[in-house]
Amino acid sequence: MSAATRSRTPDRLCAEAVDLARAAAEEAAAPGVVGEHVSLVSEGDRVVTHFFECKEIGYRGWRWAVTVARASRAKVVTLDETVLLPGPDALLAPEWVPWSERLRPGDMGPGDLLPTEAEDLRLEPGYTGEDAPPPNSVLGEPSHDLVERVEAEDAELTERRTADASSGNTRGTIAAVAEELGMRRARVLSRYGLHVAADRWEESFGAKTPMAQAAPASCQTCGFLVPIGGSLRQAFGVCANEFSPADGHVVSLSYGCGGHSEAAVMPKPPTPPPPVFDSLGADAFPLRPARDGGSVSPDPDDPSEDLGHS
Repeated sequence: MSAATRSRTPDRLCAEAVDLARAAAEEAAAPGVVGEHVSLVSEGDRVVTHFFECKEIGYRGWRWAVTVARASRAKVVTLDETVLLPGPDALLAPEWVPWSERLRPGDMGPGDLLPTEAEDLRLEPGYTGEDAPPPNSVLGEPSHDLVERVEAEDAELTERRTADASSGNTRGTIAAVAEELGMRRARVLSRYGLHVAADRWEESFGAKTPMAQAAPASCQTCGFLVPIGGSLRQAFGVCANEFSPADGHVVSLSYGCGGHSEAAVMPKPPTPPPPVFDSLGADAFPLRPARDGGSVSPDPDDPSEDLGHS
């Protein structure tokens, strides 16, 4: 009988073997960590799995699963296996991620070593000189006409190269040029590696950052920008302003901050205007107190209240 046609109705004797399943779970677990009987599942003909609550600290939602079975026409139920399984709401550890994928910038500390894969796309072979041809080697078979044409110059060049090799002069050789360009390393940055680094620096200190959006000018015109070498100098430099948030970092030329060397001087607080004295108008002064204890102003139409009278 195939598995598809097997009955999913739990076998009666296996379903009633709760005590046998609990005893097996308590034998496998620590004392007191096997809880109540939760449920049971029919695994096939005369095979049933009983689930018990797990009270172990740190295993919230886990269940002890004990599978019991019996042979055909047998009356005795036997133990199959006991295992601790997570339930539908179990507390699970996060999915395991290789160290190379969970490593983040700043995770390395003193003494840590970070191996680089041999096929790292960020790197490409440099020029170490190991594949350089030996001096005066024949790289190709020249034609007879070419030999006749350069026969005289060949002797002179051979003597000159021999003299340079004996004196240790490597000026003008491929190795010297590669060393000057910084290419005499086992591996150098590939084009992909340059693009990845440029994108990372642009995201941290680029034109789209809030600091650059509020800056008075870009780093391209700032006196604190230190140029760098290589092809990246066309778009990046190093900030040397100790008060800038990007001090010591590689910044995009389109980045900027308030510490720009040519930033406008902070405006001074406005100076209040000097007091104004009105020398043309006249102020009225009272000459006698009022009846209610106040004062009475002089009537300009009353001649008796002239300012000259006492």
